[in-house]
Amino acid sequence: MTAAPPSSQGWSHQTPPMAATSVQSSQHGWQQQPPPHGPPMPPHSSGGPPPQHPSMPPMPPNSSMGAAAPSSAFGPPVGHAKPAMGQPPMPPQSQPQQQWTGHPPMPPNSGWHGGMQNGQNGQTPPPQPPMPGQQHQSMRPPMPPQQMMQPPMPPTSMPPTSMPPTSMPPPPNLRQQQQPTPPLHAQNQPPPMYSGGGGGGGPGGGMPPPPMRGPAPGNPPMMMQQQPKPQASVPYPPGPYQPGHGQQQQPPPPMMPPSSVGHRPPGPPMPPPPPGSQAGPGGSQWAPPAGPTQGYGGFPGQPQMPQQPAPPAAKSLDPDQMPSAVQVMEEDRRKNSGQYETGQQLGQPPPLVSTDFVAVDRGGCSPRFIRSTLYTVPCTSDLLKSTHIPLGLVVSPMAELAPGEAPIYLSDLGASGPVRCIRCKAYMSPYMTWLDGGRRFQCALCGGTTDTPETYFAHLDHTGRRMDTYQRPELHLGSYEMLATAEYCKGGILPGTPGLVFMIDVGYRAVKSGLTALVCAHIRDRILDLLPREEGQEDSPSALRVGFATYDRVIHYYNLSPGLSQPQMLLVTDLEDVFVPLVDGFLVDPSESESQIGQLLEAIPQLFKDTAETESILGPVIESGIDAFKSAQCPGKLIVFHTGLPTAEAPGKLKNRDDRKLLGSDKEKTLLSPASDYYTQLGQRCVEAGVGVDLFVCCDSYVDLASIGQVPFVTGGSLYKYTYFQASTQGRQLSLDMERAVQSSRAFDCVMRVRTSAGTRPVDFYGGMYMANTTDVETGVFGSDKAVALEIKHDDKLAEGESVLIQCALLYTGIGGQRRLRIHNLALATSAQMPDVFRSAELDALINLLAKSSLHQLLKRGPKEVRESLISRCSNILAAYRKNCASNTGPGQLILPELMKLLPLYINAIIKNDAFQTGSDVSTDDRSYLMYLCESMDVLASNVFFYPRLMPLHDLPPDSPDSEQPTLPAFIRCSVERLDQRGVYLLDNGLVMFLWVGPSVDPHWINQVFGVNSLEEIQKDMTELPELDTPLSMQIRGVIDLIRRKRRRHMRLFVVRARDKMEPWFLNFLVEDRGVSNGSSSYVDFLLHIHKEIRSLLS
Repeated sequence: MTAAPPSSQGWSHQTPPMAATSVQSSQHGWQQQPPPHGPPMPPHSSGGPPPQHPSMPPMPPNSSMGAAAPSSAFGPPVGHAKPAMGQPPMPPQSQPQQQWTGHPPMPPNSGWHGGMQNGQNGQTPPPQPPMPGQQHQSMRPPMPPQQMMQPPMPPTSMPPTSMPPTSMPPPPNLRQQQQPTPPLHAQNQPPPMYSGGGGGGGPGGGMPPPPMRGPAPGNPPMMMQQQPKPQASVPYPPGPYQPGHGQQQQPPPPMMPPSSVGHRPPGPPMPPPPPGSQAGPGGSQWAPPAGPTQGYGGFPGQPQMPQQPAPPAAKSLDPDQMPSAVQVMEEDRRKNSGQYETGQQLGQPPPLVSTDFVAVDRGGCSPRFIRSTLYTVPCTSDLLKSTHIPLGLVVSPMAELAPGEAPIYLSDLGASGPVRCIRCKAYMSPYMTWLDGGRRFQCALCGGTTDTPETYFAHLDHTGRRMDTYQRPELHLGSYEMLATAEYCKGGILPGTPGLVFMIDVGYRAVKSGLTALVCAHIRDRILDLLPREEGQEDSPSALRVGFATYDRVIHYYNLSPGLSQPQMLLVTDLEDVFVPLVDGFLVDPSESESQIGQLLEAIPQLFKDTAETESILGPVIESGIDAFKSAQCPGKLIVFHTGLPTAEAPGKLKNRDDRKLLGSDKEKTLLSPASDYYTQLGQRCVEAGVGVDLFVCCDSYVDLASIGQVPFVTGGSLYKYTYFQASTQGRQLSLDMERAVQSSRAFDCVMRVRTSAGTRPVDFYGGMYMANTTDVETGVFGSDKAVALEIKHDDKLAEGESVLIQCALLYTGIGGQRRLRIHNLALATSAQMPDVFRSAELDALINLLAKSSLHQLLKRGPKEVRESLISRCSNILAAYRKNCASNTGPGQLILPELMKLLPLYINAIIKNDAFQTGSDVSTDDRSYLMYLCESMDVLASNVFFYPRLMPLHDLPPDSPDSEQPTLPAFIRCSVERLDQRGVYLLDNGLVMFLWVGPSVDPHWINQVFGVNSLEEIQKDMTELPELDTPLSMQIRGVIDLIRRKRRRHMRLFVVRARDKMEPWFLNFLVEDRGVSNGSSSYVDFLLHIHKEIRSLLS
């Protein structure tokens, strides 16, 4: 250590499952069959073919229509030809027509299912000549009134229940009667229209040609006819926007964040159908492919698209008839918005994460803290295995509360500390049973009895409840906190007040990009005022202490003692055994050392403005931060700003090992795994010291995120990546991410344990954490946006009618230095019937668990194996439901449980996600970055990440003058078929936002929002909308700001003009279409493949 000489500045140197209607084939056509006990079928000739639309030609006898799946609107199926860019469009191709009979009226609130069948001979019919006057689907004239089907009645919505404020309910009863089981099947909407055979589909999982879009949802057709799609990229056809088939994908421009896709919630429970309702019989046959096949879902080995004319598109099911995530989300919002009382209905899943609800604690924790994949647990392990649904939890113990929800109450039990079971160490909860007049209590988890401490004793009333039940949070609430004593602290010593240490890169890259100056200015102007406060002490100064260090090839520490007139710099050049050269004066109270901090942050950019140091270090920087917190005897968080691959001679030195050729191969796991265990062990040392790390990486080249990202991942911190960072373009994004990282710093030095009832136990854990044993989850920090997923297995048979109890206990140090316990309790029902299990599934939590477990396997197995495992899991779940809960239906019908009808959509979205996809479009660092993010996401974040939100902005109604915030427009499905060339659409997935501007947008709209007169005048690199003093501009910017506030990170906005080179990047987020860059399957492709897999499993 050496002291730097004085400078010129003067100082020293984070429901029922639905049921199904069936589609049954006849010799002459297709006929819609009602359930056996459903409404009567409209009469028609029993011996002849069903009635036909007047515009349709007669069907040849004994012809069948083979099943075919769609390609994306971006081009023909992989393996077929398409015209090259600039060539004239191909003439319309001839297509066979299809016939449909009318649908019987459907009862309201029914489930979705479809039956797929071919004709008897299973052969593809010969192409028919084009029909005269054939029109595009969007321009088709309306059907005759007598042939239109009666639309389904709107679902009934029960108002949310709430308990009067003057009456408190008793604590939940462990033997509470479960809700009566409604019939398993119900009817919701017409099944999808399947047609037969066509080239492209085959046993190898090839993708059939695309379908045409049918009429709008809610108006299902009685008859459909396929029309040829335009074959040229320009001009655009009228109606829904469709990119040209000849459009070439351009390489992504600089400063693009990694692409990823999003997710939507499952459907709510539906009312029971009429008694005896069930699905009818059906069948499905597949014609062999007429040509070379490809791997399913864009797996390695698929051929590239040749530049040749495309064959005629075969008919397939209408995407409008497929289960819609948007519709499911809207139905749940209508049903479950408002108050949601926890712990009142065992076995019933909570509202979806997309629904705005206010949780009222009635003895069970809010679903914001714990979500289960199943709310009815099978009584035996064999029954659980036969469903193929993993029983798991997604736990986010520090989740933020919604406005209007009561805070987490704190219970101080004095020097005796929390009351616990003497056998399993579970903490006091509303589920404990009191014995001997309150002198003993029986544990609800293990059944053991424990003597009540004298200081905790209270008499019981005539019902056996304690007289002070409603005076103690732990006796009547599902979530609460307790003050811990010294025995819950390391070494039996209470910790000091936590601290935040900012470690700023001052190397050449950081200075020239503006990072150093930006960070110093924002800390000085905003961050110190935003330091988190204790609950209820928002007007008081924060108790957190702060410290500062800078680094390039050496580390500079700063003495900020309030007694100094100016800051003092101290250098550490020994990087093999780093240490902090001072204890007093490094971590200081920001209010006491305000002057010294201000001087330092103003001087740092000037001190290093002429630096030429290009090599940097990282490992010793974090090691010295650990030493600083150990010396101060307190936990805390390191906020590190870094710009490049650590190549200087020091511990943690890394080499450039990037090789994109390995991505997609079985060797890619060597790139996506850490180069060595140095940074993993460094993260574990941070956790042992109670230190978390947030790492902000601003890079313009490979930095080996797979290695250095281990530190924030293991410590429970956050990883941020800014590609080609420049303060002028990404400064606002980084500044707002800094604010959220600081404000989320509320839990330090954390240890979490999940306990379950006797007969079950948690086994596998996934997420950002360190586990020194098989039970305790340890992190340096635990943010409000972090979640840990875990799987639960049976140890013994469970008694039907009893409850399975879950208790999550998080031990942490708060902002004020208090050691606290945050307890969450959840009760699950049990059943020996498989229909009850499927009726209680929670798909959002299941998708979160499956994604995290698959990412964990991705580092051990090849990407193809992981994707096939996801497909296999999906097929087995749906086949188990089909076999055990809908066995009376025909073997060829595709039947989906109501609460899991979106499972194929979400599984396909996971497979299409860039965290799982391979190829040269996503860099190695971006793959690692997305994998780390996904493994730490809570259910709300993964909900948007896997199925993005897409909404139109071109026809917003004016905001009410009395509204405090703008009204969000209704979401639409993530498909290019939903885009209108005259429209403007906003898409977000929690990490990035796109504003897509169609080619025929009204110039007045463009002028009101962008301040220019035409589409061509909009700047290509625009990342923020101009602040114009027009009502429309203020409304659009208000919508964007509202969405950003709802997300975990600040999302950078990209304005995408139609036909620009960034358009394929935007279209890749439309997850219901075929992948633009990687050829991954569309939603309908995947559904057809899953149906084939289910039939194979059942046969």
